[in-house]
Amino acid sequence: MKPIKIALIRQRYTAFGGAERFVERAVQALQGQGAQLTLITRSWDANVEREHLICDPLYFGNLWRDWGFARCVCRTLKHQTFDLIQSHERLSCCDVFRAGDGVHREWLSQRKRTMGLFGKLGINLNPYHHYVMAAEKKMFHSPQLKAVICNSSMVKAEIQRYFGLDEAKLHVIYSGVDTEAYHPRLKLAHRESIRNQYQIPQDAPLFLFVGSGFERKGLPVLLQAMKQLPENAHLLIVGKDKKLASLKTQSHTMGLSSRIHFAGGQQDTKPYYGAADVFVLPTLYDPFPNVALEAMASGLPVITSLKSGAAELIIQGKNGFVCDALDLPQLVRHMHQLMSPEMQISTGTAARETMATRNLDTMGIQLLELYKTLLPS
Repeated sequence: MKPIKIALIRQRYTAFGGAERFVERAVQALQGQGAQLTLITRSWDANVEREHLICDPLYFGNLWRDWGFARCVCRTLKHQTFDLIQSHERLSCCDVFRAGDGVHREWLSQRKRTMGLFGKLGINLNPYHHYVMAAEKKMFHSPQLKAVICNSSMVKAEIQRYFGLDEAKLHVIYSGVDTEAYHPRLKLAHRESIRNQYQIPQDAPLFLFVGSGFERKGLPVLLQAMKQLPENAHLLIVGKDKKLASLKTQSHTMGLSSRIHFAGGQQDTKPYYGAADVFVLPTLYDPFPNVALEAMASGLPVITSLKSGAAELIIQGKNGFVCDALDLPQLVRHMHQLMSPEMQISTGTAARETMATRNLDTMGIQLLELYKTLLPS
């Protein structure tokens, strides 16, 4: 049988980006199932052997960046032949769209919860947001669109609410993770060395935060929560952000500098999962954070928010906790509960069990099964 030829579209790749890591995992999973993949992107690591096409028109500003890339891709596809075109960007010339970034309108709605009048006004007047919302609407109403891959039921419900898509077009396929690479045995390999590196006592309760875009991911409220926890609790922060310096200053001002540890962006996060006891991501909006899957596969209980797709995997008190992103007292309460070593063991074991079948092979099979239903018989 001839392999399915699939184009995967993602504008940019960064080793720290969850969406980009999903693309890389999807490529591995689909190739493992015999599909032939071509990546269409602005740039790709020359050391990574992948079939790819480059669309990198000149741009100034994020609006021109997204518009120019979409226009370049659609023009390029006219001269290529694929069985299916799957986009991870909002453009109208795709057969399949993976809504990995969720719905922009919903993100703006959640973001405004933390803003004053002028902040909300700035969002309403920003032409980039108007462009993205218009691009979303055009794409979801495109006659070429055959299917939307939702990485959570939350995103599926949001697309139905905002755009009224037929449920038959919406398919929930959770992201997969390498459950052998992300495994509880990471504790044996890395717990001692990472804690020594950051001068964290071996017996201290250690919370882990992994993510770039600290405001969106809920780090400010997490710092407030740390202020209310006992003195032996520590927080290790892995990720990049343009406000990193100011958050370091803030943690110092709050008297937390000895208990808050900034590791910066890391291409390999596995050692940090191995060092931690609990993973915390009180995100304002995250369709389905890969880091939550990685943490659970590594045997860590997860605390996340109601507007995180990962909440769909959490059984309250069994493998983690869920609360509103801005509910500080509830966040503190859950973190305090998971300072107990006995609770860490039981919830961490359950978290690992939750991930038992959510591997790359399962994701690859589900994607290919969907693709086959979309191809002419």
